[in-house]
Amino acid sequence: MRGTFQREVFAMHNVAPLHGSHWHRRFFTIWSGQALSLFGSALVQFALIWWLTATTGSATILATATLMATLPQVLLSPLVGALVDRWNRRVIMIVSDSLIALCTLVLALLFASESVQIWHVYALLMLRSLGAAFHGPAMQASTTLMVPERHYARVAGINQALRGLMNIVGPALGALLLRTLPMFGILLIDMVTALLAVVPLLFFNVPQPPPMAQTGHQANRSYWAELGAGLRYVWMWRGLTLLIGISMLLNFLLTPASSLIPLLVAQHFQAEAEGFAAMSMALGIGTISGGVLLGAWGGFRRRIVTSLVGIIGIGAGILLVGTAPSEALWLAVFGMFVTGVMLSLANAPIHALIQASVAPAMQGRIFGLLNSLSMGIAPLSLLVAGPIADAIGVQSWFVVAGAACLAAAAYGASNQALMNLEAGRETAPVQAQDSAD
Repeated sequence: MRGTFQREVFAMHNVAPLHGSHWHRRFFTIWSGQALSLFGSALVQFALIWWLTATTGSATILATATLMATLPQVLLSPLVGALVDRWNRRVIMIVSDSLIALCTLVLALLFASESVQIWHVYALLMLRSLGAAFHGPAMQASTTLMVPERHYARVAGINQALRGLMNIVGPALGALLLRTLPMFGILLIDMVTALLAVVPLLFFNVPQPPPMAQTGHQANRSYWAELGAGLRYVWMWRGLTLLIGISMLLNFLLTPASSLIPLLVAQHFQAEAEGFAAMSMALGIGTISGGVLLGAWGGFRRRIVTSLVGIIGIGAGILLVGTAPSEALWLAVFGMFVTGVMLSLANAPIHALIQASVAPAMQGRIFGLLNSLSMGIAPLSLLVAGPIADAIGVQSWFVVAGAACLAAAAYGASNQALMNLEAGRETAPVQAQDSAD
């Protein structure tokens, strides 16, 4: 049983750190390349969605495009994680970025020759999603070995700020470029940024994780056995299971809240598009502010405390949005800003906790599973939230989500397995490894 299994120390905790005194030079050079690639991807995502909208006007085609862009990551990320732990992570990132650049170039040429078809866009979105399924876990797991542990939360906060910035800048700049450049020109920008992400990887080494302590028989395990070991690793470590569960709950609650903002603005506050823009910008600015705050501060010494404080803040912010009077749109805008700030404080430490607590040789599988669950739970939450909002009012979901966040934070604070997650990181469930053989 989970409460009684034997534990052993991973070899990773007995090796010297794989980052040096100049870690920031290597990491932030690689990170800058990846940030440029993310910037290009944000432009292309906006441009392609708008092109499909203007060209077809079909909701079915837009829904299919969204499916093509997410399905490979949802289905393959858990499987890819085991390969990330087996293969050279630097090579994985180089191949992934190169694949994205090549696919984007092909689509740019199709646009330039005016021979592009809808299925070409579908194919590009699917291949880009496939590349992201490999690239995401590889970069997340590699960060552990390139950054000193005391800076995990700061780096995660910077990443949150970057995502918030892309959510604001990407659509705005994408709209501007659509007025000044043809589609193939925007695609070429994305191709160049993807190639620029490869350049630092050619000059800087990305450290590989040390192997876990294994018997000779364990060292020869098959891919499927290693994949199963990763799943058992999560299930048998109660604190890690709860951490991932809380992360999934946040995604389940907040994905519909974000999607329901236009209805809330129009139906409850009786506002126009400017109100929707104010709510969206408040969330984005809050996310950036929270990321910058965490990047400068680093959070509390115990990362789980930072995350739980963030979840409490999310609950308070969402409740403020859901209970704001119809004449007080400004109060809802403030609530969205608070939610954005606290999202960074809640999310970033979760990634830092996994990086600090999970063996590097297992992190590809764990991050792959986390990415898959995070993306896969979004459609389910929308299916649940839509009928609830239609039946009892759109504000109801914000109230339910806010109250659930507060309840989740209270439960997490009272759960010793979760609160002691970092204290128990030197040990890991040996049965998760042995039973796979």
